Amino acid sequence: MKYLFSTFFLFLAGSTFLCAQINEIKFEEYDLDNGLHVILHEDHSTPIVAVTVLYHVGSKNEKADRTGFAHFFEHLLFEGSDNLKRGDFDKYVQGAGGVLNANTTQDRTFYYEVLPSNQLALGLWLESERMLHAKVEDKGIETQRQVVKEERRQRIDNRPYGTVIEESMKRAFKVHPYKWPVIGSMEHLDAAEEQDYKQFYADFYIPNNATLSIAGDIDKEQAKELISKYFSTIPKGKDPYRPDAVEPPMTAEVRDTVYDKIQLPAVIQTYRIPAQGTKDFYAVSMVGQLLSQGESSRFYKALVDEQQKAIAVGNFPLPMEDPGVAIAYGICNAGVDPADLEASMDAEIEKVQTELISEKEFQKLRNQVENDFVSANSRVVGIAESLANYHTYFGDANLINTEIDRYLKVTREDIRQAAKKYFSKNNRVVLDYLSDSMKPTKP
Repeated sequence: MKYLFSTFFLFLAGSTFLCAQINEIKFEEYDLDNGLHVILHEDHSTPIVAVTVLYHVGSKNEKADRTGFAHFFEHLLFEGSDNLKRGDFDKYVQGAGGVLNANTTQDRTFYYEVLPSNQLALGLWLESERMLHAKVEDKGIETQRQVVKEERRQRIDNRPYGTVIEESMKRAFKVHPYKWPVIGSMEHLDAAEEQDYKQFYADFYIPNNATLSIAGDIDKEQAKELISKYFSTIPKGKDPYRPDAVEPPMTAEVRDTVYDKIQLPAVIQTYRIPAQGTKDFYAVSMVGQLLSQGESSRFYKALVDEQQKAIAVGNFPLPMEDPGVAIAYGICNAGVDPADLEASMDAEIEKVQTELISEKEFQKLRNQVENDFVSANSRVVGIAESLANYHTYFGDANLINTEIDRYLKVTREDIRQAAKKYFSKNNRVVLDYLSDSMKPTKP
């Protein structure tokens, strides 16, 4: 219900770009004595405010025999608190004319409320209750176990191609905890006891592992007083666990077949790439845009329009705190052999590896990057999330204004070199997704 799970289908839709000037986003930041980092962005253009809390905990912070906890807590922390009955989060926010939600990734969990600006205190109180007084007890745990199981059935097990990320990651990683899915193991959640959940809450949902980011129609001095009122007395916790596993480089292509409830076969190529924020990541990201952003992209023009081998294609990086992956995919047109589609995908990637893109195409990429930045920060909740992300991952919230420069420093030669280095066949997992009806029968 509250979980925005990153599945394959998020990348099948096209994007709409806004043509607008990138304006500087001004903000103020400071720390409370308990370690809570606070970021404030004041914008009086509309009478709304986004109250957000980013916890630096995702699926990579879990134990190998207790996967799924970060995502589970995304649900559980809506169960109520010592001062909030179950359902009160929704009731208070919606009653005030606002909206709320949360999402979890491999690296962090993000909660937010968007409220009329005169309800800032309400949002802060709700998030302070979540941080200090959340109900972590058997009744809520059992309720959310069933919710998560149903979510897995709907979003992954019973959705065509729903297991693409999961099946790709577990083959691309053998050491790093990115190898297990964000939604985790249902068996692990069933095996866990109340004390396991209480310990996870105590370890990670603490002020010194969180960023409170507020954007919108606020008076900063008043906001600081309210923040002190609701958060300054929350005790600081111990430094949370951070995994230090380093995934060794791939030395050979990994190939496999996955049988799924699908009608059309698909080809999934998963390439290992550097962590977000590194120099090469920006070039890799632009390779993905070149290949698959919009109907004028190389993959779409060649594989869908001209060769008519695919009905959907894409290539996108998954931005991660540690080295992650980029996934290229193609869903075969009726009657097309996956091997033929894969050969055509490889041919388009090879062109990027061997030929400099034209100046015209390069300028188009740069325009897309700029428009993406405008779109990401077109809403107050997007601004608040970006500020929190940049602080958490890089210790520099001002990247919301300057990261664009890192993209614009990427040259045509950098794009070609990134394609050569990271999109090689020895650095990938290739999965053929086939219909269950094609699965060999056991003798």
